[in-house]
Amino acid sequence: ACICEKNKRVTSCRQANGVCWCDSVGSGVSVNCNTLTSKCLLMKAEVMGSKSGRREKPKDAFEDTDGLYDPECENTGVFKAKQCSGNTCWCVNTAGVRRTDKHDADLKCNRLVRTTGIIVEMKHAERNAPLNTESLKKFFRETIVNRYMLDGRYITSVEYEKPYITINLDQNSSDKSSGDVDIADVAYYFEKDVKGDSIFHNNILNVSIDNEELRFEKTVVYYVDEIAPEFSMKSLTPGLIAVIVVVIVAIVAGIVVLVLTRRRKGKYVKAEVKEMNEMHRGLNA
Repeated sequence: ACICEKNKRVTSCRQANGVCWCDSVGSGVSVNCNTLTSKCLLMKAEVMGSKSGRREKPKDAFEDTDGLYDPECENTGVFKAKQCSGNTCWCVNTAGVRRTDKHDADLKCNRLVRTTGIIVEMKHAERNAPLNTESLKKFFRETIVNRYMLDGRYITSVEYEKPYITINLDQNSSDKSSGDVDIADVAYYFEKDVKGDSIFHNNILNVSIDNEELRFEKTVVYYVDEIAPEFSMKSLTPGLIAVIVVVIVAIVAGIVVLVLTRRRKGKYVKAEVKEMNEMHRGLNA
């Protein structure tokens, strides 16, 4: 037996040739504990324990608004291009994030579209003085390289503008070698760490800049695919549609009130002129 240091959601661990291998919960797929487990297998394992949802950008960057679902994974651990829940299906990218509207089971997803860019935006808790920018950049670069095993060349930038920290990861399929971890898996591990739900076994991430612990109020992940997502107006949330409808109704109501007011004002002016004419005639008589 052995302990899978990089994934706590596993069973049946065994040692083989110096490597700890375990079965991922929910799928039974054997995973190598010396590296990150794929996001697809992690989500499948997580959904076994919980049915609740979790938790200037590039033009085509989009957010994961669906949260946790029970994914279909290939034997290699990657997401299947087409995901379904009952008779409702949609296409996903290599990060498992929906990139089309939801359709019936006849939907065709020709291939798994690669996520080439990931933007992690974090807002730290209120503080008087800004953090030391160089110390912050050094901490996050070293953490991503050492903790999540991502080659530093895939970290495009770490930016800080109090209170926002933005990390950009870019990894084209042509750049990625077979031994490299995927940026989608790195971002998922990192997001879980920052939100206090670490996937690692007894290894919580302590975000400390110049010996001061940093807490976050909000973390958002955006995805940029090699092909733009295919959303239509139908994919707008009911809340946004309601706001649009309210604005349109308000505009229409404003126009109606304006017209009625002018009409009433016109009648009042005409009546006033008529009464003045009658008074003049009375005086002349």
